[in-house]
Amino acid sequence: MKIRTKSAAFTKARIIKGLSQRELAVRSGLSSSYISLLERSVKSVGPATAKKLSDLLDQPVDALFKIE
Repeated sequence: MKIRTKSAAFTKARIIKGLSQRELAVRSGLSSSYISLLERSVKSVGPATAKKLSDLLDQPVDALFKIE
């Protein structure tokens, strides 16, 4: 089981919050390259990271992530 981003929703939420990939990376403690991979659904995330990113983007987890 993997948790992957819903690419369009994740990117839209970040842009609406006025954050660059780098700014989101700094706030979340992740690398900007990892954020880029998430936005393209190349990498999966753990539950804690999905929750942290959802909280930073003020979105419910299920709006930004899907379980495969």
